[in-house]
Amino acid sequence: MADTLVLNADGQPVSMLPPSTVQWKEAITYLWLDKVHVLEWYDDWVVSSASWETRVPAVMMLKEMQRRKRMPRFSRYNLYLRDMFTCQYCTIQLTQKELTLDHVLPISKGGNTSWENIVASCGPCNGRKGNSTLMKPKRMPYRPDYYELANKRKQLQFEIRHPSWTNWLT
Repeated sequence: MADTLVLNADGQPVSMLPPSTVQWKEAITYLWLDKVHVLEWYDDWVVSSASWETRVPAVMMLKEMQRRKRMPRFSRYNLYLRDMFTCQYCTIQLTQKELTLDHVLPISKGGNTSWENIVASCGPCNGRKGNSTLMKPKRMPYRPDYYELANKRKQLQFEIRHPSWTNWLT
């Protein structure tokens, strides 16, 4: 099934973390409730009810501006994105599956699970560091803002489900 890209009233995606999409049924609901302007349609996809028929939107823009969160939520993916999928000890770029999370100050020594204490690490470096504080990351952990992560996300590839999405995601 195809999704619909949702843009804010300013023409930017509502979110880039992940890109703001809704399933086609939700897109039809927004359309029916007159909450969006449709900018692009799927050419060969029509849905209908007993009294109504429409093509399925590929890209739609909200009529009212939705506020963006300034601080992204802490998640494994967002942390890897902050560190650009790079081990912060050996600086090798890896895939999401190859990375682990490392507590700079181990939990056993009073560290916590937060933006300011965790970095992306490869398995060998994480194992070598273990429970010590002797190894220091090349770049110390910090709390990124939404715009930093959104800009980093734009540097990576997107799953484009309709050709027109490239106009707003790149």
